[in-house]
Amino acid sequence: MKRIEYMASMVFGGIFLLLSVLVVTETLLRKFFNVSLQGVDELGGYALAAGATLSFTLALLGRAHMRIDIFHEKFPQSLQTLFNWLSATLMALFGLFLFWVCLQIVLETLDYGSTAQTPWATPLKYPQGVWLAGLTVFAFTAAIYGLRATWLLLSGRSEQLNEEFHPKGVSEELKEELEDFEHRQQANGTVEEASLSAGISAQPVREGTQ
Repeated sequence: MKRIEYMASMVFGGIFLLLSVLVVTETLLRKFFNVSLQGVDELGGYALAAGATLSFTLALLGRAHMRIDIFHEKFPQSLQTLFNWLSATLMALFGLFLFWVCLQIVLETLDYGSTAQTPWATPLKYPQGVWLAGLTVFAFTAAIYGLRATWLLLSGRSEQLNEEFHPKGVSEELKEELEDFEHRQQANGTVEEASLSAGISAQPVREGTQ
């Protein structure tokens, strides 16, 4: 799951990194050459739509969707189980609803052959298709989570349900941040050791050459 979350975050970051490059290019062209690409705003809207659907899935995988949990830990375990199951189930229903609405929009676009009212006159079926794909991933992931929560509830595994679907608290977020920091420190240490080893191994070669 962590690998999927990492890959999705890389795609999400790549989309907006490319958009930022285009915005800078557009700004420089307008400033110094009085030329415009005439489509960066349009691409920005498409990037926002695609990035938003990816962020839905990323937040779901990381349990980062906002939940009002000020009283959650004070409730008895049975109520916590109920609320956690409701959270997963309602999220699944919401994801399926978004998918259905988006599908109707895309089907209507295909029927009318709609194009964007911009200089590029982009056929809307392409950006809306990417939008639909992102919402499909979100709806599918939310449905899997909802089905798992329901299965855990019906099988009487309330402790596991609470462990997997409870709202993320401050202590848990702090623990994850410290673990990520430790991993980054280890990765940096590995790179430094590799660079040092490469420098030491190359030193006799340079001395022999001299």
